[in-house]
Amino acid sequence: QVHLVESGGGLAQAGGSLRLSCAVSGSIFSINPMGWYRQAPGKQRELVAHITNSGRTNYADSVKGRFTISRDNVKNTVYLQMSNLKPEDTAVYYCNSYTTRWPEYDHWGQGTQVTVSS
Repeated sequence: QVHLVESGGGLAQAGGSLRLSCAVSGSIFSINPMGWYRQAPGKQRELVAHITNSGRTNYADSVKGRFTISRDNVKNTVYLQMSNLKPEDTAVYYCNSYTTRWPEYDHWGQGTQVTVSS
C-alpha cells in the first residue's frame, strides 16, 4: 500500500513563498513520474506540476514561472517550491504518482492546506 504524507503548507501573504514536501512509501516512487495537485474550495482537483524519475518537469500555465517541482530519489520525497504566491493559489495540495489517468485515482494522502492572503 502506497503511503503519501504531504507537509509544509500554511498561511502566506501574496508575493510570499512556501515549500511543500511529500514523503512517499511504497514502490511507486522510483519508477513513476510524480505530481502535485491541488483542490480549491468548490472546485475540482487540478494538476499543478509533474516530474519524471529523470527530472523532466511540466507545469500548469497558472503556476509556470512561479512554482518549481523537484524530487529526491534517495529520500523518496517530492517537493514543490512556490514563489510569488497569489490568493488564487489557496487550496489543499496533494502529491501522487502522475499518469494521464490521475483523475480516476481513488487513493490520496491527507493533503496540506495552503492559504494565501491578499
